[in-house]
Amino acid sequence: MNEPLAIYLSYYTTFIEIVRPAIVAGILLGLWIALRRTRPASDGRLSTWLAVAIPLVAWFATTWSIALTGALQAQAGAFPFLPLALVLPIAIGLFLIMRSERIAAALDSVSPAWLIGLQIYRVLGVNFVVLWALGGSIPREFAFAAGFGDMLVGVLALPVAFWVASGSTRGYTAGTAWNILGISDLVLAISLGFLSSPGPFQIIALDRPNILATSYPTVMTPAFAVPLSLILHGVSLWQLRRRAGSRDGLAFAQAR
Repeated sequence: MNEPLAIYLSYYTTFIEIVRPAIVAGILLGLWIALRRTRPASDGRLSTWLAVAIPLVAWFATTWSIALTGALQAQAGAFPFLPLALVLPIAIGLFLIMRSERIAAALDSVSPAWLIGLQIYRVLGVNFVVLWALGGSIPREFAFAAGFGDMLVGVLALPVAFWVASGSTRGYTAGTAWNILGISDLVLAISLGFLSSPGPFQIIALDRPNILATSYPTVMTPAFAVPLSLILHGVSLWQLRRRAGSRDGLAFAQAR
């Protein structure tokens, strides 16, 4: 590993070890504020918040601990554990969240702009481009698609959030389009990541395999940040659909 790359990874590791917990804290703070705007009893609010907070923190801590051991590192001939770290939290998380009436009520009580603006952290995707530029073991095909795609989604997060906050129909359409863009970016990045990493799925970047993407600390992006972002996109689309449905219902009632 060359010296500039080693220095960058040292600073990036320190930075990301602060940012990731801050993102988790921001989600939990936003959820608590949303729950306080609903009308269940205080013990109901607390139990709902804890039902999200405990699994979320446990998921983050467990993923972090496993990532530190190198168990998620892609290796030729080894069983790829990273796909499980991606798929299981999304499937379980979205299923449980969308079955909760209290979380649905909490989402109905706050602006959809919150879940959109929160993903400004996606600008950190520039890390992949920097790693490639510094000569890291990461292919250009993956770095450009994942890095610039994430940057675009992150840069658009706040403008779209403000547009959605205006309450206009076009704002809600923009919010839906932004979520679809964000999901498409992550699906593309995941696909290119698997196809370029050492292992049974590698068919591209054979001369420069994608090693750093599954090494700590960068592996925390596909192992935690990506599934978390996909869950947030799913919940945001659910919230926008519920809000659009209530608006249509109100307009129909007023028309009668």
